[in-house]
Amino acid sequence: MQAVLPFPDIGPDIVSFTVFGIDFALRWYAMAYIVGIVLAWRIGVVSVAREALWPAGRAPMTRDQIDDYITWSILGIIIGGRLGFVLFYQPSYYLQNPGQILAVWQGGMAFHGGLLGVVLVSWVYAARHAIPKRSAADLIALCVPPGLLLGRVANFINAELWGRPTDLPWGVVFPGEAAQDCPGVVGFCARHPSQLYEGLLEGLVLGLLLLWMAWRRGALKRPGLIAGTFFAGYGLARFAVEFVRQPDPQFISPGNPLGLALHVDGFGLTMGQLLSLPMIALGLWLIATARARDGAG
Repeated sequence: MQAVLPFPDIGPDIVSFTVFGIDFALRWYAMAYIVGIVLAWRIGVVSVAREALWPAGRAPMTRDQIDDYITWSILGIIIGGRLGFVLFYQPSYYLQNPGQILAVWQGGMAFHGGLLGVVLVSWVYAARHAIPKRSAADLIALCVPPGLLLGRVANFINAELWGRPTDLPWGVVFPGEAAQDCPGVVGFCARHPSQLYEGLLEGLVLGLLLLWMAWRRGALKRPGLIAGTFFAGYGLARFAVEFVRQPDPQFISPGNPLGLALHVDGFGLTMGQLLSLPMIALGLWLIATARARDGAG
């Protein structure tokens, strides 16, 4: 008999209650966003307080600016993440149902869209406050991984974004008809816990690497190095995990069972891999052009 891991008995709600006939719930996914943002804020505050880490001993942002920027970043994450999902993954559906674009409570957020949203608001914020853009990018990149880790754990708890079928002993039997719909598989269907793979690589490993580079190896004195490592590291991790992650159903068809967004003569890439390639390229360029500077970067 195949060795598998049963899905843990954890519901999507941390707590739920009813007030005056109205149902309220605090969900794990929402908590992941909240705790991730708080941790990002704390890492940012600690990092700017250590002036010696930065070029010319001067942090790119003040404590007050970090507090102010958090609001901007939240808007970038939510708006960018939602629009990214709409444009990258289900454009035809939302073109026919534009009223559903605002229904974020029904799910549907894309990391690459959220990233673009954060990049855009960060660029505008840095320009308005005369903040060195590369060093600001380093600071933001340093703060992001904890939220990625928590978000992927929440994806796992929600039993969503699971991986492809596997016979490995750590395969997880996710609940739900869709997760158990595995052509050619008799009985239960175990899948890669790809959410945890991503959380481990994109969140924990990448986050620890960036903190070590910044706080122990002086990488913040080379503006763009931390940001470049984040972009390249996330892109490579996501590209690799996509090989075992189940693609979105809209990309799967009888002629394209692997759900490739781009395929020619038996070779192809998933949408996640396509969107990761520009991140890898940008990251490598930032790393290659990063250099020690006498002034703020």
